[in-house]
Amino acid sequence: MSWEVVIGLEVHVQLNTQSKIFCSCPTRYGAEPNLHTCPVCLALPGALPVLNAAAVDKAIAFGLAVGAEINRRSIFARKNYFYPDLPKGYQISQYEIPIVGRGQLLLTLADGTEKVVGITRAHLEEDAGKSLHEAFSAETGIDLNRAGTPLLEIVSEPDMRSPSEAVAYLKKLHALVRYLDISDGNMQEGSFRCDANVSLRRAGEPFGTRAEIKNLNSFRFLEKAIEYEMERQQDILESGGKVVQETRLFDANKGETRSMRSKEEANDYRYFPDPDLLPLVLEESHIETVRASLPELPDAKKQRFMEAYGLPAYDAGVLTSSRALADYYEVVAEGLDAKLAANWLMGDLLGALNRSGAEIESCPVPAGQMRKLLQRIQDETISGKIAKEVFDVLFEQGADVDDIIERKGLRQITDPAAIARLIDEVLAKNPGQVADYRAGKDKLFGFFVGQAMKASQGKANPEQLNRILRERLDQPS
Repeated sequence: MSWEVVIGLEVHVQLNTQSKIFCSCPTRYGAEPNLHTCPVCLALPGALPVLNAAAVDKAIAFGLAVGAEINRRSIFARKNYFYPDLPKGYQISQYEIPIVGRGQLLLTLADGTEKVVGITRAHLEEDAGKSLHEAFSAETGIDLNRAGTPLLEIVSEPDMRSPSEAVAYLKKLHALVRYLDISDGNMQEGSFRCDANVSLRRAGEPFGTRAEIKNLNSFRFLEKAIEYEMERQQDILESGGKVVQETRLFDANKGETRSMRSKEEANDYRYFPDPDLLPLVLEESHIETVRASLPELPDAKKQRFMEAYGLPAYDAGVLTSSRALADYYEVVAEGLDAKLAANWLMGDLLGALNRSGAEIESCPVPAGQMRKLLQRIQDETISGKIAKEVFDVLFEQGADVDDIIERKGLRQITDPAAIARLIDEVLAKNPGQVADYRAGKDKLFGFFVGQAMKASQGKANPEQLNRILRERLDQPS
């Protein structure tokens, strides 16, 4: 009987508030070490926390988006553990009663099937600082700028059964928090990171002992870490050993996990309600105000794209994978062939962005210019092939579509008489191939098309060229 992997994720989302969760220090990334600190986030004696209302609203927005229970009364607790970058010696978090209770996320997997992953809870807490080792020899630098940055920790049910399902879940969650504009989701800067709980069992048996892999900050690292951990645990179990419950780190350079510490349980943290913070009590009207501010969510937008634009599910899924891309598409597709617009965005535009390492938010081709480019294909000013040349100039240099077409002399030849003259010249230069074609070698048609397009420098309207060429070749010799 084969082994079944059981995966649950704990995702830490830095909320994009202007200030920290319990003080007024800014949350801007990249400042000089320890610049954005105050008595509260430095844990100086007598400093008291004050809850950031914006962080609360962002947590509520997430809960509503995943159909979760919003607890009208939640409690902040002290989670006690000791690290050099945790000034108080405890983290203010939520334990017994979080702000967001049970919800769920619907995934569309690579094979088109759908899967529901349960969300156990999402709670507010403060981030710790950072311990820095690279710039020091036999020492550790402590940067407390991040200490107190608001986090929403989203805990899934152990519902995922493969690394690919875990990646699909994390990608869907990543898209959602960006849609909601509650986080920038920057994984390189640590704004969106996760811990993976991984265990093996025989199908149908109780859950096995899990290992927690900490601080994974890319989709690829998540997949590789789970794959390695599956192999490691399988080797242990099949050799008669027992998996130890522990916390592990993923070494991206070696592609392996290594032991960090034994896994703590809730009682190790000695949770108790924070005496400096009152229970958070939410009025129904407050929750409804947040609900009214929610944008159109990814699943609803995908369904609308399928219905309004007649797109297949795959296209609609790609184009609604980010809010910025969906907005860009709607500008481009207005009044145009929706499928043409989808093909260009999913192929040429996303391909160029990927090669340049850019995001759609910083796309060098404005949506209005992309729309104009496709308009010039539809009104036959240029062909689809020439449009790719124009797009390359747009992406690399900017400028206006019509200016590029005129400056480079790319306007399509649509005069039937001019196209006929080009064809006649090609046929006159290749009498042997003409005779062979008329003798039954139909495949030579492509040869003539290529020669005629070459003669026109790629500017002849392909449909007209094909039609006139066939008429000429079918004429009796």
